[in-house]
Amino acid sequence: MARRWPLLLGLIAGLGTIMLGLWTGSDLANQWSRAARWTARIGLPIFLLAYAASALARLWPNTATRSIWQNRRWWGLGFAACHTAHLYALVKALEASGEDRPLPALAAGGLAYVMMFVMATTSNDTAMRALGRNWKRLHTFGIHTLWLIFTLSYSLRLLDPDTRPEAIYGVTLCLAALALRIAARSKTKQV
Repeated sequence: MARRWPLLLGLIAGLGTIMLGLWTGSDLANQWSRAARWTARIGLPIFLLAYAASALARLWPNTATRSIWQNRRWWGLGFAACHTAHLYALVKALEASGEDRPLPALAAGGLAYVMMFVMATTSNDTAMRALGRNWKRLHTFGIHTLWLIFTLSYSLRLLDPDTRPEAIYGVTLCLAALALRIAARSKTKQV
């Protein structure tokens, strides 16, 4: 159970953030909107730890980075738990506000959730053995798809002054995680 604490962290972060949004909002639509925004913001760093785990361990080999790398499955499951809470909050926010989402946003979000749930359900040794080489292909494609959707989602907010601080936060974290992966790959090729 000691290795599984990132899963518990993701679940607590997601549910706790929903409670905070519901507690601080001015009305039902605002409460759920806050919960949806905040669960996405808190889930992003958890996702990026899983995304950059290998790079961190290669670039700065120490006990902490090795632990993140060895437990990246649990960081990914922690992200899935947190982002499932985000999905719930987002659905409730859309219900409360009566707002519709454009089809491209729904398609991108739907793809992200499909990939996240497929990766979560195959994040075990049995699935790894059953899928063989396809397991790595699936998870590589999935994690890059999620990274791309997060990056594009935050990038689109750069144009709006009201969402620009949130956009800068997200884009900066996403690009920093990609830079770590590129740097680690370059270091590996030099060795």
